[in-house]
Amino acid sequence: MSSFFTVPGSGKKRKRATAPTGSEATKKRRATTSKAAGKSHAKAAPTPKKQQKTAERDESISGSDSEDDAERGDQLPDHGESEDESDASDTKDLTAAERRLRLAEKYLANVRQEVDEHGFDAADLDKDLIAERLQEDVAEAKGRVYRNLSTELNFDNASQCIWKWNSGVITSIAACGPHAYTASRDLYLTKFKIQDLPQHQWPQTTKKKQKKPQAPPKRRPDRVAFRKGNPKKAKDRGFKGHTDAILSVAVSHDGKFVATGGEDSRIVLWDAEKLMPLKTFFHHRDAVTGLAWRKGTHQLFSSSKDRTVKVWSMDEQAYVDTLYGHQDSIVDIDALSQERCVTVGSRDRTARLWKVVEETQSIFRGGSADKKARQQGIDPKSLASEGSIDRVAMIDEQLFVSGGDSGSICLWSIEKKKPLFILQYAHGFDPPLKPTAASAEENPDPSVVPPPQPRWITALRTIPYTDIVLSGSWEGCVRVWRLSADKKRLEAIGVLGKDPDRQGASAGDEVDGGQEEQSARDEHAADKPIKGIINDIAAFERGERGADGLSVVCAIGKEHRLGRWQHKIPGGGGGRNGGVVFEIPRLPPKAAANGVVHSGDEEGDS
Repeated sequence: MSSFFTVPGSGKKRKRATAPTGSEATKKRRATTSKAAGKSHAKAAPTPKKQQKTAERDESISGSDSEDDAERGDQLPDHGESEDESDASDTKDLTAAERRLRLAEKYLANVRQEVDEHGFDAADLDKDLIAERLQEDVAEAKGRVYRNLSTELNFDNASQCIWKWNSGVITSIAACGPHAYTASRDLYLTKFKIQDLPQHQWPQTTKKKQKKPQAPPKRRPDRVAFRKGNPKKAKDRGFKGHTDAILSVAVSHDGKFVATGGEDSRIVLWDAEKLMPLKTFFHHRDAVTGLAWRKGTHQLFSSSKDRTVKVWSMDEQAYVDTLYGHQDSIVDIDALSQERCVTVGSRDRTARLWKVVEETQSIFRGGSADKKARQQGIDPKSLASEGSIDRVAMIDEQLFVSGGDSGSICLWSIEKKKPLFILQYAHGFDPPLKPTAASAEENPDPSVVPPPQPRWITALRTIPYTDIVLSGSWEGCVRVWRLSADKKRLEAIGVLGKDPDRQGASAGDEVDGGQEEQSARDEHAADKPIKGIINDIAAFERGERGADGLSVVCAIGKEHRLGRWQHKIPGGGGGRNGGVVFEIPRLPPKAAANGVVHSGDEEGDS
């Protein structure tokens, strides 16, 4: 039977061969007979008449089979056969590569059809995430800023925990979440575990309501391990440890190794897990002031007061190379993914970019003032001259920042010899001296009082490949800066700790608000001032790709990390030796997408 939508069976082209098919079918039927019958047929030779009859019978059988198949084919749609025939005719003239391409296009078309039918495919989200991750990896490999983290963090609601222990001046701190490592002038290397976020500390294991109230979350970091050097072993080269004050500490990005450097000109490599010494290096001839790990590797860069930079391979625990060029003590160093590092030479007022593979260096000379200062209403003659560059931190492979005793933060590009932007007086001024303190006369002349001095930049840190810069001094807070969209300016976005510029306003609020507002303000930990000099800053992101916010840890000391130049904090009640942890939460997705303006933005604009 044929219908309007089908082709009659007689008009179809069948690929089946009649005679061979029938003979094969007969042979299969005959094979199922008994063994004796099979032997008799094998022995007897068939006559021509029998062969003719057998062929006619096979043709009749195959013809009946084809008619039955044609009847069944009339009842079924033959779209598949027509498509197969058209595909077969089209693919005859195609090459192997073109055939594979056509198969891939058909597969994608089928996948799209399935997705359209179901309306949602979770694999698309995975593909988008993978594509985004690949883009970030490519940007990081090229050394570019690829994350605007400043719009995703809520600095106004940051929490704070200050902790101290019986130690000397904390000179350096390093972090690899959730652990932090501190070094002090009394030869102690200490490992701390930063507490988890409150929502992750006491997870409820049962569905029943707890009878007892839940314990408050822990905030103070736990001391996991510590090691102390021995000054009596100064002449023992077999002693694995420090014999003088430890000035710098750095942890590898995978948390496997910890390296420390001190005034004993030693570099000690430690096992980060157990804090056991692995090897001691004696190659430097003076105090080791800075250490930096190359990101993603176990290559270490070290700087020293002997004016050299040394390169190490800690997988083999071997010395690699020495870099020369600075004219004064190198006091800080930083590095990222590429095989290069940036150093600052204190009194030679230069920052140098060392390209290890090319065996070249680029020199950036500091000490210059911003030409736009007059337009901002600042007398150029009143600007403090930069006598020493003490701090440096890399934003990406193209940009880095530096700070020194003039209180200015300079933004540099490796393509220009002069700074792109100079942020004058980033941490303000010390209170002016009283006339009686400035002169020994009974009735001193007020004109002899020197002008107020800017606070030094004693700590500088960036979140690599993001737009966030952190700086510290001794006024009681950590200031947060943002790299502008055009990558040519630094803008203030927030303060971690108590801002001294707002102390007057807060005092007025205390008088008017009463005890209730004062107690509520005391509970907000981020309002507490940091008593002491911020000698170093470290940071790490919480959760998967910073989903739970940012943790910032600071090293605080009564004195500067390299000397006793500022052992008395002006305007303060003395400092303390310890550390502080800031927990900065993330903004909700909607607020981050809309670009929330922080309170610090208005200050930076004004």
